Amino acid sequence: MKYTAPFWLPSGHLQTIYPAIAISKPAVRFRRERWDTPDGDFIDIDFVDGQPDQPLVVLFHGLEGSSDSHYARALMADVQARGWSGAVPHFRGCSGEANRAPRFYHSGDAAEIDWIVRRLHARRQAASARGKFYATGVSLGGNALLRWLGESQHQAEFVDAACAVSAPLDLAQGGVSLSSGFNMIYTRMFLQTLKPKCVAKLQQFPGLFDLDALHAARDLYAFDNIVTAPLHGYHDTDDYWNRASAKHVLGDITVPTLVLNAKNDPFLPGRHLPQRASSRVVLDYPEQGGHVGFAVGGPPGRINWLPSKLIHFLEQHG
Repeated sequence: MKYTAPFWLPSGHLQTIYPAIAISKPAVRFRRERWDTPDGDFIDIDFVDGQPDQPLVVLFHGLEGSSDSHYARALMADVQARGWSGAVPHFRGCSGEANRAPRFYHSGDAAEIDWIVRRLHARRQAASARGKFYATGVSLGGNALLRWLGESQHQAEFVDAACAVSAPLDLAQGGVSLSSGFNMIYTRMFLQTLKPKCVAKLQQFPGLFDLDALHAARDLYAFDNIVTAPLHGYHDTDDYWNRASAKHVLGDITVPTLVLNAKNDPFLPGRHLPQRASSRVVLDYPEQGGHVGFAVGGPPGRINWLPSKLIHFLEQHG
């Protein structure tokens, strides 16, 4: 399935922003569960309940995303229409309620992915569900999923197939891209929700990080240096961006995996996309599409190409 951008969305920015804010999202009937985590925290997972003999598709969302994100609703609507099951786990603090622990979530959170997918798979086995088990991730969630796949290698093979969409495979180059020019609009959007969460976290855990430095942060490099890196076991932003980048583990993945990134993605320009991966990984880099955009059709457009692309790959390779 080749992607062709609509003529009326001529740039990577338009292909990114318009689908996220202007195309109506399909309705999805979610059922929420709260899981207690091993460290005394919780995560909320929104489920689509399908037939037990049909596949389950897990979707890990992007930075400050949720089950209500346009890509999540689009994929889960397709899953629901097929009679499949779906699950959208929310990273810590992304389900509408502050999490309890002195941490959030990050691009290299393979341990969190591992705990979630293993518990989901165990539940499927306990229920004697016979359908395939698929894992997908978008943006930050895609990078974290790829990190888990690469770090786990053969231990991840209970997943039948996987897809990562618009993952920031090289976090350092993505960080540079988001720190200047028009791209600062995305940075400001992220910081607009991240900073209030951090202020609330300081009320839970006084002294966890420097409040004045947080208020002064104007880009993700500064934010990650103050919050993300130290809270999640990294020395600083440079250490985090290097060690958490999925590009380092693409050669170690043994599960059939699609890596889909548009070359005009403002979050990671095409010249920085990795060109080598294991034989189990398909690197698919269309010229157009933006960041998790991939709109199709005439105005007002549709966002159903991406779910069709992912499900086609999963069915063909799983």
